[in-house]
Amino acid sequence: MSSQNQSSTKPLTAFRYMSFDVVGTLIDFETAILDGLKAPAEEAGVTLDSNAVFAVYREARQQSGAVRCPDDLGRCYSVIAERLGLPDTKTYQDAMIEAVAEAKPFPDSVEALSRLKRHYKLIAMTNARRWGFDRYEQKLGNPFWASLTSDETGCEKPDPAFFYKAFDIVAQDGGTKDDILHTAQSQYHDMAVSRSLGMTNCWIERRHDEEGYGGTLEPENFTKPDYHFHSMKALADAVSDAF
Repeated sequence: MSSQNQSSTKPLTAFRYMSFDVVGTLIDFETAILDGLKAPAEEAGVTLDSNAVFAVYREARQQSGAVRCPDDLGRCYSVIAERLGLPDTKTYQDAMIEAVAEAKPFPDSVEALSRLKRHYKLIAMTNARRWGFDRYEQKLGNPFWASLTSDETGCEKPDPAFFYKAFDIVAQDGGTKDDILHTAQSQYHDMAVSRSLGMTNCWIERRHDEEGYGGTLEPENFTKPDYHFHSMKALADAVSDAF
């Protein structure tokens, strides 16, 4: 299912580049977090509610300071463990970092990216550190023309400075921000800031059949996207039809 804003939105054939949020859009980090909690929950005899887990996780991530993902997941685990009655050990902290670092792509991500790179130069824009992204990129089939992580930018989205780094990369290739379709699932990290910077954006609403924002921070205000799909497959299908 998809929707598009007013007819003034640029057609999908008008872009040279497609930029992506990675964790949450292409990589299923929510399942990885829940998987990382299975062993300590079994040890403690605790039945976990995913909504409760993600509520604590969101709170923990807002307190992260300068520690970046996936490294920060060890500290986040400690917050979750204290709140939900799980054993807090270095082993479980490290296991959570590794679980998120080894998070798998959504079932449609690899095939969709393979199709999209026939028409666009793909740019990864992730708040993950480079070491984590390198693992994700390999799982995604190495589809990216360029990539930016928090190690290169020195900041995390929704900081506009992150996006300006992407604009610089595109400018070196003779393009501008108007040539980019920014694609993401996070209203908080991507939709509002991309709109404020004058980009055309595409919302992949991964949680369209679930309530709330899951492991992603809730935005202050909802941003109506230029393009709206429930999956990467739906976006790739629309692009194939457009071309």
